[in-house]
Amino acid sequence: MKSICILSGGMDSTAAMAIAIENKREVVALHFDYRQRTERKEREAFGKVAQFYGAKPYIIDLPFFAAIGKSALTDYSIAVPSELSAKDKVPVTYVPFRNGIFLSIAAAIAEKEGANEIVLGAVEEDSSGYPDCRESFLEAQETAIKLGCATGEIKISAPLVHLTKEQIVREALRLNAPLRLTWSCYQNEDRPCGVCESCRLRQKGFNLAGAKDPIL
Repeated sequence: MKSICILSGGMDSTAAMAIAIENKREVVALHFDYRQRTERKEREAFGKVAQFYGAKPYIIDLPFFAAIGKSALTDYSIAVPSELSAKDKVPVTYVPFRNGIFLSIAAAIAEKEGANEIVLGAVEEDSSGYPDCRESFLEAQETAIKLGCATGEIKISAPLVHLTKEQIVREALRLNAPLRLTWSCYQNEDRPCGVCESCRLRQKGFNLAGAKDPIL
């Protein structure tokens, strides 16, 4: 059985890939460059994690996200916030419909590769509150993919969707996932800023798990 693993190079997607491998899946690693602030560092982390697992790599360039804008990750005129966003408000780091577009491309690659599963590290329980990380959205997207693909059913698997960051860290450590190779910071490429939402959520997970983040 083969899985297309959407791998940003971050902790969550790396943990999701580790789970797929534990489940005896052959994995293909899929990465997207979309002119995000830490594009170079994320691509570097992706390459190292994919190599660690011996996964066939795909890198897809999506420059149009920068033209769309409306996200602090792709529009440099919008500051990356240094505080956690309110739970009832979509943060400015949300990239419009990013996961929907990623999953559509992943489905096309799954057809080519003969894969029957797409794996991603979406988190709804303890995350930034992005609407395209909700389980209900992923279920709807899976239905659309099954209707639109010619090669039979392709499942979407989001094994972390209901986990907290603490649980994700514990699971990654249990699986010996290479967290030292990952990158989560939204704005720096040399050392994690420690103040952006992604850094704060990652730190929270390690602190609650009683573990030290190997990239610090």
